[in-house]
Amino acid sequence: MGNVRFISTTTVQPTAHNGEFTRRIELTPWDLQLLLVDQVQKGLLFHKPFSTYENEDLKNGLVEHLKSSLSLTLDIFYPLAGRLAITEHEDDNSSSFSVDCNGAGAGFVHAVADGVTVADILDPVLVPDDIVYSLFTMNGVLNYESVSNPLLAVQVTELVDGIFIGCTMNHCVVDGSIFWRFFNTWSEISRDHGFGKISQPPLIFGREFLDGIINLPVRIPFFHNQIPEKFLPPGPLQQRMFHFPKEKLAQLKAKANAEMGTTKISSLQALLAHLWVCIIRNRRLSPDQETKYLLLVGLRQRFQPLPEEYLGNAVLFGTVTSTVGDLLKQGLGWAALEMNKMIASKTEQEVRKHLEEWVKSPKLNKMGTLSVNSLATGSSPRFNVFGNDFGWGRPLAVRSGAGNKFDGKLTVFPGAEDGSIDFEACLSSQTLQALAQDAEFMDSVA
Repeated sequence: MGNVRFISTTTVQPTAHNGEFTRRIELTPWDLQLLLVDQVQKGLLFHKPFSTYENEDLKNGLVEHLKSSLSLTLDIFYPLAGRLAITEHEDDNSSSFSVDCNGAGAGFVHAVADGVTVADILDPVLVPDDIVYSLFTMNGVLNYESVSNPLLAVQVTELVDGIFIGCTMNHCVVDGSIFWRFFNTWSEISRDHGFGKISQPPLIFGREFLDGIINLPVRIPFFHNQIPEKFLPPGPLQQRMFHFPKEKLAQLKAKANAEMGTTKISSLQALLAHLWVCIIRNRRLSPDQETKYLLLVGLRQRFQPLPEEYLGNAVLFGTVTSTVGDLLKQGLGWAALEMNKMIASKTEQEVRKHLEEWVKSPKLNKMGTLSVNSLATGSSPRFNVFGNDFGWGRPLAVRSGAGNKFDGKLTVFPGAEDGSIDFEACLSSQTLQALAQDAEFMDSVA
């Protein structure tokens, strides 16, 4: 398999220069909780446009076009062209963080993966991590390190017959909703050569919706003492993409609701419960051991003061806890209903309470503090992943980078077909092998 060669590394700045480049945006508790974890890394795989196969000028023109359309996109998402700013408060040994909208620019890497084809990424049963991880830049850079690193860095990698566009974006500045909104806007501008009308409404950067709830900036006591050593997951990990067709999801939903005599369990909640039960069963754990499922719960529809177009994080971590014995005994419906209850508990009142308590006692998430038997899911099947057309067709697949990977990380994506869902499962090799031999689990997978 060939290696990735770096052709160029440049900085892309917004085309417009205005008074907004003197602006600072304070980070909220939803942003700050992510300071000590990895950035968001997601990328899209495309067939290479036929016109670029043998023509170097057209190849270079394609890369330059992506740079120019990125620059136009940064006119809209101008905070992503800035840097994190840290303010030290000597009176109480605390630190506060904001986004300095200074227009310093986003990173842009042009690379070539010699000898790597689209099939090398899509055909293996297991995700070829050695290839996929090399298609992203800024691996291993934690969110707080964007004081001296870009908030956004793109790597465009040419394959033999394809193109991979990998985005690394600071998770203290964007959540999944804004990440994919950025991708959607960039692809739209690229496809229309900057002349089309952007279909997305304008973004909102202000934090006025928090007035009367908490005061900004939030001070984090002894921040520098909390910075962790580099997280190394124990044991060898592997990844596999599991595709769940619409029909199988409907069956899981119907079964979960029937078991609990309700109709309120959603397809996604049923699928999450199915994954939880099957993975824990195949880990062969002691019945009295504790197991947790962590979910990033979106707040854009739950917290009324929050504008839909708000640029920033609007997520809370929610946890469902059980013993292994209870989970396996109670089964799919019980686990799904527990998921439903946890998500429903994130009411506006609870969100306000969390914000107020977090300011009084800030808690920063760290990868090394996750329980051994935890599963965690981020992202959403509602994001417009396959609508990203840069001018040469829909993406073939979505893949994520090395950031925030551990034994039990389950990343959800929409499937390529309407109503289907894909999961990128990062698990131990033993658990993945056991799942592949689990007839009940594999029956739900396409």
